[in-house]
Amino acid sequence: MEDQKETTTGITTPTTVKVNSAAKKTLLTLNCLLLTIGTCVGPLIMRLYFIHGGNRVWLSSFLETAGWPFIIIILIILYFHRHITTKTTNFIYMRPRLFFTVAFIGIITGLDNYLYAYGVARLPVSTSSLIIASQLAFTAFFAYVLLKQKFTSYSVNAVVLLTVAAGVLALRTSGDQPEGESKKEYVMGFVMTVGAALVYGFLLPLIEVTYNKAKQEITYTLVLEIQMVLSFFVTMFCTVGMIVNNDLKVISREAAEFELGETKYYIILCASALIWQCFFLGAIGVIFCGSALLSGIIVSVFLPITEVLVVFYKEKFQAEKGISLVLSLWGFASYFYGEYKFTKKLKDATHSSQQSVELA
Repeated sequence: MEDQKETTTGITTPTTVKVNSAAKKTLLTLNCLLLTIGTCVGPLIMRLYFIHGGNRVWLSSFLETAGWPFIIIILIILYFHRHITTKTTNFIYMRPRLFFTVAFIGIITGLDNYLYAYGVARLPVSTSSLIIASQLAFTAFFAYVLLKQKFTSYSVNAVVLLTVAAGVLALRTSGDQPEGESKKEYVMGFVMTVGAALVYGFLLPLIEVTYNKAKQEITYTLVLEIQMVLSFFVTMFCTVGMIVNNDLKVISREAAEFELGETKYYIILCASALIWQCFFLGAIGVIFCGSALLSGIIVSVFLPITEVLVVFYKEKFQAEKGISLVLSLWGFASYFYGEYKFTKKLKDATHSSQQSVELA
């Protein structure tokens, strides 16, 4: 039988948790760390490619999920661990119905990757990160529509604070058009990035819906399989784009002309693939251990960290960014305090129920 988990959404979702509470908290912490690394470093390394001579948008989109073969290694290790400890022989858990659903999500994610890469190519990191922060509002909206998410006062406060934090950053976005870039290219970058935030805000709740409707046990091993399949189809989608755009033919020439040198060019490409895989694996892992809304909040809360790190690209850190950092951390604390109170309330209710049974 499948275990059931109750969340602050008020919905009981079919999720098998074959690990104890401490192990699940460890998984959540690990995935939060992966998502944090991807959120903070991913945009910076992608922008590094563009500001030093790279200009292939489809290649950058491709790199966002090109690290998926690494997951195969993890799955092989987990398989041998299960085989030794529990004598389980199943190597693949994903059923055909779930496979095709994830493949479809992968195609949508491929589009989202392109929209985001196009925006990063045209906008400063601080501006593109600011726009991406709006994904939290989209995530909250789609979580309400698709998951019937019930918002507590703490989660509403978190969404409002993080949205205001992004709005504070908007006070200084005027006049940040990069040199040598036309107004049309800048506007297109802005529009594409808004589109990326919208699509990503839809994808997070969609993945949680996929977990809930999978009609099979959801374990972390299956989550890894979902990430592998999703990344594979995203990569194939972007590969087609690269072929049509002739990116494959010009990579060697672009590497030779790269301002930081040919060796660093390939190092940046490989590092980008690894960092972005951390981002996507962390995102779906947080959804598994927590919720789509939590995943969106973590992405938004670390936006100011990215804003601080852009000093390495000689982008100024104004007072507005400091205010945004404080608001984001406040929103993050508000969300987790609400989760703490909800968990404590459930434990108290369970303990009271057990006492009543014992007295009876």
